Amino acid sequence: MQENYKPLAIEQEVQAAWDESGVFNVSESSTQDKYYCLSMFPYPSGKLHMGHVRNYTIGDVISRYQRMLGKNVMQPMGWDAFGLPAENAAMQHGVHPADWTYSNIDYMRDQLKRLGFGYDWDRELATCDPSYYKWEQWFFLKLLEKGLVYKKTAPVNWCPNDMTVLANEQVIDGCCWRCDTQVERKEIAQWFLKITAYADELLASLETLDGWPEQVKTMQANWIGRSEGVEMSFPVPESDQPVSIYTTRPDTLMGVTYLAVAAEHPLALKAAEANADIRAFIDDCKMMETSEAAMETMEKRGIDSGIKAVHPITGEQVPVWIANFVLMGYGTGAVMSVPAHDQRDFEFALKYGIAIKQVIFAKDGGDADCSEQAYTVKGVLKNSGAFDGLTSEQAFSAISEALEKDGKGQRKTNFRLRDWGVSRQRYWGAPIPVIYCDDCGTVPVPEKDLPVELPRDVVLDGSQSPLVAHPTFSHATCPSCGKAARRETDTFDTFMESSWYFARFAGNNPDSMIDDSAKYWLPVDHYIGGIEHAILHLLYARFYTKLLRDEGLLVCDEPFKKLLTQGMVLKDGSKMSKSKGNTVDPQGLIDQYGADTVRLFIMFAAPPEQSLEWSDSGVEGAFRFLKRLWKQAYQHCEAGGSTAPLDKQSLTEGQQAVRRQLHLAIQKATDDFGRRYTFNTVIAANMELINTLSKFDDDTGNGKAIRQEVLEAIVLMLSPIVPHICHQLWLDLGHQQAVVSASWPEVDTAALEQDSLELVLQVNGKLRSKIKVSIAATKEEIEAMALNDELIKRFIDGQPVKKVIVVPKKLVNIVV
Repeated sequence: MQENYKPLAIEQEVQAAWDESGVFNVSESSTQDKYYCLSMFPYPSGKLHMGHVRNYTIGDVISRYQRMLGKNVMQPMGWDAFGLPAENAAMQHGVHPADWTYSNIDYMRDQLKRLGFGYDWDRELATCDPSYYKWEQWFFLKLLEKGLVYKKTAPVNWCPNDMTVLANEQVIDGCCWRCDTQVERKEIAQWFLKITAYADELLASLETLDGWPEQVKTMQANWIGRSEGVEMSFPVPESDQPVSIYTTRPDTLMGVTYLAVAAEHPLALKAAEANADIRAFIDDCKMMETSEAAMETMEKRGIDSGIKAVHPITGEQVPVWIANFVLMGYGTGAVMSVPAHDQRDFEFALKYGIAIKQVIFAKDGGDADCSEQAYTVKGVLKNSGAFDGLTSEQAFSAISEALEKDGKGQRKTNFRLRDWGVSRQRYWGAPIPVIYCDDCGTVPVPEKDLPVELPRDVVLDGSQSPLVAHPTFSHATCPSCGKAARRETDTFDTFMESSWYFARFAGNNPDSMIDDSAKYWLPVDHYIGGIEHAILHLLYARFYTKLLRDEGLLVCDEPFKKLLTQGMVLKDGSKMSKSKGNTVDPQGLIDQYGADTVRLFIMFAAPPEQSLEWSDSGVEGAFRFLKRLWKQAYQHCEAGGSTAPLDKQSLTEGQQAVRRQLHLAIQKATDDFGRRYTFNTVIAANMELINTLSKFDDDTGNGKAIRQEVLEAIVLMLSPIVPHICHQLWLDLGHQQAVVSASWPEVDTAALEQDSLELVLQVNGKLRSKIKVSIAATKEEIEAMALNDELIKRFIDGQPVKKVIVVPKKLVNIVV
């Protein structure tokens, strides 16, 4: 064994050994329990950042531990390779998005290997590969057949200069992020997946996800947003169509003083025909973002349409206002406004001098004043005619029944969740496989013609969609009638690729989307990723799993049994980011200290779910610990090691104490790894063991055997975290089999037993002495020993003892 720890040389040799043996390449097994551990795959941006390192180290630690328990562990890796950043890079650097992406993949793959992650690289996939997105296109067409895919017009953020749709995050202060042009709200035709058809199941099955954080389940439940309410009609004398609205608060119906409709609502367009001011207001509304966040914070503006609707119960006329906070693509494009009991409606009414009518009051007669702000809690009805005196809960039923009896409304379950818009007017994405024919309409691309591949010869200058500008891509022949037709030029939202990649990892069969091996591997046993993906990615993955199940491709209802959402990596109190100039390059640290030091620091600095504060001194400390571990093993091996069996019958008290500490550490590490996922405490316990070994000066046969036992156990417990150094130390300690294939250490319960224990002695709560007592000593015997202790006698100094408190196995407090 070499004297000095040389991480780079060791890690290179160990990784070569793993590659040569293919130790992490797995297949289905009939003799082992399977364990599928998956970390959210990365976008190939070019370099790993510390958030990546933390995510993938956590996943690797869990995978290696489960492997030591004898399970058949699969841990794959791939690349979420489509997306707008590749197009941006193409424009900035004059390189094709495919070349940029695959170059980044090659570099990042090497970085992952340098960190020693135990991936089955035979399962590697990239979502931009036609062999992957072919099946996405195939499945889209299956959903189209089932009526779970449809096309409709919907509001989007539109850049009139670049002639393209912008995602919400691409709109900065109301302007296009690229050209700074004022963004417009535009209605264009887009493809949607009918996720609302699964809203009830998506909500209900959250209850089955016992291994998910409650916070994430709550976030998903709120996003789905199931509500019980009433859909009702306000007749409009000037129109054949009434204004339809949905409300969860029918108890406030008698307090409606105006209706608010979207700028694109038919009544708004009708009012604009003869009113220039209304036309101008509608044009202004087009210059708006469509995100919920933007709608919440923007100034609420409106204009009176001049049209009156009729209250469905009182028959009174209600003015119809056109408001910028109502979108046509959400619900019915109209809302009933009750200023006394909704804060947004209250502020709008004050601004435009609209009446405020209070109809809900406190049940206990307490303060329910709404002169300064809306009174939004439920209570008892007044000023509500026949419904006066009812509670809000009673009024819900009574008003619903009255509307249903008159044919003016009905109870309805609604969801906040909206269908998933999957169209993107970009190049670097999977083409949507449909053809438009003037005679036949929308025609699916035949299965034999899949995949519809992206053309390589495109111009990316930001002026318009490269697929629209391409000279031939949109030219197609109708599969039904053979006439000239147009190919769809939109591409899929990249969430489409990440919604089923976990199933493709299970079996990358070129002849099917998902093969039978997925029935063995799925669901994923443990999924690791950031809390920022708690809603959309996880919701879409759950939705896709149910779609695949209903197509007969999967047998599970949910994709992920357990979910771990790791915290952020911080530096100087804020999240690492290039814009803040506070990033740390993982590659530089690997070159300086080795991958094991990086992994050890990442796992020791904080529990996985908490934020991790970066510390250069912490990295140095991790490196020093590995050197101390190496030194202890080297000194032991140089002294001849130990192959002699331990004679447990002749252990000294000191030897027993070391073994007890060791097996307590194994017991705790087993729980910390398997249940609590607090890897930092495992490391701390092993650091204490190294400290104990450094003071354990015992060259007897049993002493050497205990040193061997402790070193082997430390190597086994730390091997999931620092696998390279543990691989080498395991061999140096005399083993032929690699540690990656070794079993998790077992607790010797006999070593945990004690004949005696040490108790702290206090006088009036202050530490004064310690005593050793038999494990079988009675309370009375312990009290007597404490009172007879010489130090305790001195501190009592003849004072009368008022009370003696014995805390079993911990302390004795003498009150004087």
